[in-house]
Amino acid sequence: MSTEKKIARVVIIGGGFAGLNCAKALQKAAVEITIVDRKNHHLFQPLLYQVATATLAPSNIAQPIRSILRDYENVRVILDEVTGFDLQASRVQLGSGTTIEYDYLVVASGSTHSYFGHNEWERFAPGLKTVEDAIEIRKQIFLAFERAERQMLDHGSHDPLVFVVIGGGPTGVELAGAIADTAKIFLRKDYRLCKPCDARILLIESLDKILGPYPQKLSESALEQLQELGVEVLLGTKVEDVQDHCVITDKGRYDASVIIWAAGVAASPLGKMLGEVDRRGCVMVDQYLNPRSPHPTKNIYVLGDLAHFEQDGKQVPGVAQTAIQMGNYTARAIACDLRGEQRPQFRYFDKGEMATIGRAKAVAQLKWPFKADLTGLPAWLSWLLIHILFLVGLKNRLIVLLQWMWTFFSKRWGVGLITFEGNVKPEDRDR
Repeated sequence: MSTEKKIARVVIIGGGFAGLNCAKALQKAAVEITIVDRKNHHLFQPLLYQVATATLAPSNIAQPIRSILRDYENVRVILDEVTGFDLQASRVQLGSGTTIEYDYLVVASGSTHSYFGHNEWERFAPGLKTVEDAIEIRKQIFLAFERAERQMLDHGSHDPLVFVVIGGGPTGVELAGAIADTAKIFLRKDYRLCKPCDARILLIESLDKILGPYPQKLSESALEQLQELGVEVLLGTKVEDVQDHCVITDKGRYDASVIIWAAGVAASPLGKMLGEVDRRGCVMVDQYLNPRSPHPTKNIYVLGDLAHFEQDGKQVPGVAQTAIQMGNYTARAIACDLRGEQRPQFRYFDKGEMATIGRAKAVAQLKWPFKADLTGLPAWLSWLLIHILFLVGLKNRLIVLLQWMWTFFSKRWGVGLITFEGNVKPEDRDR
């Protein structure tokens, strides 16, 4: 009888926080891991808005998955897109036509933008989920200033500079504050004819408060800090239509130079192939992160933004710390299976929430290592520290820290490049 130890095949869909941490935590387990992602890089999404507003370069917050896992000999990385699953045969179907067999399937394919049934709005109001999104938004923001400068040269006046951010969650608040800093601090000496500091920044939120899940005190502080930056916050305002350079709400029409969508997210379409989903397309999972229906199976895990996991009667937030904890838990659960031990139940440990608003402005609700509600500079410093620690790779941490220090003290932008695909004529660049 052979005593050779069986090697379990683990297929991980997605190289985000959940998938990457799961793979790392299985380094010493008797498993062969295949990570499948349609991008070749791991992206630190919480800092995407800083790429969109030219504080950081894309390479500061993204790193090739192969490079991150180069020393993990039991991991291979496949650049491809998952198109479906054969759950009975335990196979993953790829866009290239290849199929991969698995003993354990970990699906952490994340989320995308949700326009609440109005996908036609995406053409006029891009969202912020990928490096490509950030570069496109950066291009639109800086083209608006260049257009104003050229109009001043041609006519002695320019169209109003108006930036509209739709959605008052953390992404919307951070974007609005960063655009205000860019216009009123970082660009004020760069243009000779137009005045970037005269730009209007509008933040539209349908609820009666920004940062909805945050305590009322922190929400009010965030509102005050945004207003100090000159951001006009329109609460209780519902968007009814988005057109070319125009947002129509139940309270009026707002012409805009740039419109950015930060109002909603939808789960990856892969979720619907795995079991029961909620209204956002997130898979309903049990206390072991396995799909609850139609036929619960212990060898399939759903993690991160794609998972709808409830604890103490509430859905846990779809943030980086949740995905990291889910990834680490899944690795422990698989290791328990391989040792023939009972799996523990997943328990989310909430360390708090934070959002940066602008230069030395932020709010933070800390729950670990101590409990505190912070605002202003203390919250901002806490935010800096946490995000530096979360970044993958020592090199990226050092570069981002130095870039932040340089930007803070010099009051200059970082990477304000405007790039175009192919040969684009100057007269076509505003289109």
